[in-house]
Amino acid sequence: MVVNNPNNWHWVDKNCIGWAREYLKEKLVGVEAGSTKDKKYAKIKSVSSIEGDCEVNQRKGKVISLFDLKLTLLIEGHVDSKDGSTLPFEGSINIPEVAFDSEASSYQFEISIFKETSELNEVKPLIRSELLPKLRQLFQQFGKDLLATHGNDIQVPESQVKSDYTRSNQQNSLSEIRGPASKPEKKKSSPATAVAASNANKVTQKGSGNSTSIYLEPTFNVPSCELYETLLDKQRILAWSRSAQFFNSGPKLEVSEMFELFGGNVISELVSCEKDKKLVFRWKLKDWPAAFNSTIEMTFHESQEFHETKLQVKWTGIPVGEEDRVRGNFEEYYVRSIKVTFGFGAVL
Repeated sequence: MVVNNPNNWHWVDKNCIGWAREYLKEKLVGVEAGSTKDKKYAKIKSVSSIEGDCEVNQRKGKVISLFDLKLTLLIEGHVDSKDGSTLPFEGSINIPEVAFDSEASSYQFEISIFKETSELNEVKPLIRSELLPKLRQLFQQFGKDLLATHGNDIQVPESQVKSDYTRSNQQNSLSEIRGPASKPEKKKSSPATAVAASNANKVTQKGSGNSTSIYLEPTFNVPSCELYETLLDKQRILAWSRSAQFFNSGPKLEVSEMFELFGGNVISELVSCEKDKKLVFRWKLKDWPAAFNSTIEMTFHESQEFHETKLQVKWTGIPVGEEDRVRGNFEEYYVRSIKVTFGFGAVL
């Protein structure tokens, strides 16, 4: 990053969200609670979603980090049942806020077990006692490594700074960065690796515009087959959406079928389906630029013991800045409307 900022006086910022995504995926995936030989075991399988902002900034020689992130981690593991069998599970951990000024004790964690049962819930204390402390430690280190990696990129060298004031700030900032921070290990990289690292510093792109993703996990008090049909059966769609237009005459949506919802404000297409287990839609708002066409992947997790289905929603390709609007619309016009129309759960 080339900086033209005499005496490091002016405000300079660097967008580091791409680096943050790669860093957190590398550090988080594989973190464990217990071992595979234990009766209870859990580990982080993947990072499903990272939303928010991450920047390094400087003014008057002082370097700071500003970030506010929301993460969703997918977990897996097992619990040994009373009859001696091993029960595998999948689930998620949602962290609503990882911010530059967060204390280790202030992080909040929402643990969810898919296809929940009383026996599988016994893994939650293990996750809280062994996995979450590791996450707290990692999140506290994140800001330090962010500055250690990118702090020098937004300042002109100290030798070019003539102002004693900004030079002093710069020296203090560098001292803070190099002191408590543990610098990420530098690895020799091939040209291909270097290209990949460069691409990691860019926001994910789709078409000609910047895009991002969100993750939702609403729960419905109904078997997965009922919820699945509610999202495919055209008469049911008309009931919960109040306004839909279909271009094929069949009673249910078919793969590759286009349709519109909410007076044409939403244009969608069924991409694929796996009966009672998964639906994938392409989805866009009418006022989005033509380059954007987001994808909704819905996975159904039914708990027969608790008579409910958790709908795991991974939504990618959303224009940056539209995340809150999309999430709010989905929660109001899909989740809430379906619950109110068919009585599939409590409405807050």
